[in-house]
Amino acid sequence: MTYSLVGMCRRTGMFGAAVTTSNMNVGTRCPYAKAGVGAVLTQHRTDNRLGPRGIGLLEEGKSAAEVIDDLVDGNPTIGWRQLAVVDRNGDTGFYHGEHITSIHAAAQGDGCCAIGNIIRNEDVPRKMIEAFERSPDDHLAERLLLALEAGFVAGSEFKQVKSAALLVVHEESFPLVDLRVEFDRAPLVELRFLWEAYQPQMERFVIQVIDPDSLPVVGG
Repeated sequence: MTYSLVGMCRRTGMFGAAVTTSNMNVGTRCPYAKAGVGAVLTQHRTDNRLGPRGIGLLEEGKSAAEVIDDLVDGNPTIGWRQLAVVDRNGDTGFYHGEHITSIHAAAQGDGCCAIGNIIRNEDVPRKMIEAFERSPDDHLAERLLLALEAGFVAGSEFKQVKSAALLVVHEESFPLVDLRVEFDRAPLVELRFLWEAYQPQMERFVIQVIDPDSLPVVGG
């Protein structure tokens, strides 16, 4: 009951992930990313521990395929999990546990990988990849959001989606974009609203951290 995408912008080196589900708090449980390193998604009876562990493996220099292998190897509960990884080179990997009996699928593209479970049809991830690849010059956050919206149009999941999240990292230790919608009737519409409101302020939020003296004084 979740569909998502990890992606890299080859133009800027940004990494990110976007996800939506009919469950709650998806933004705190499923997407993980680190600047210059890569991104990881963990879902379906989500094991939150796999995200940070996957990022750690990417930091060691392991490829997306190697990270998947390490996360799966010797894990007694991995059969319930679904994973996607993009590494610093833009290579990707994914995993479907054998206990996932619902309709589930994955698709890979240039610097991107989409996965979904308890979805209406197997085309959902492929349509997400197509949307992501269609606009390579757009901001990575926009491309990830377009992919989620395409997944919704392609069939979404069986239940009404209720939460969504958009995460992008670039250069700094803190996220460039970290937007979340919780328990909303139309979370992708709300996420689009948040992104379009946030984007004009995005650069200022970074500058006020690294060079606050360069910003004009507001007020008296």
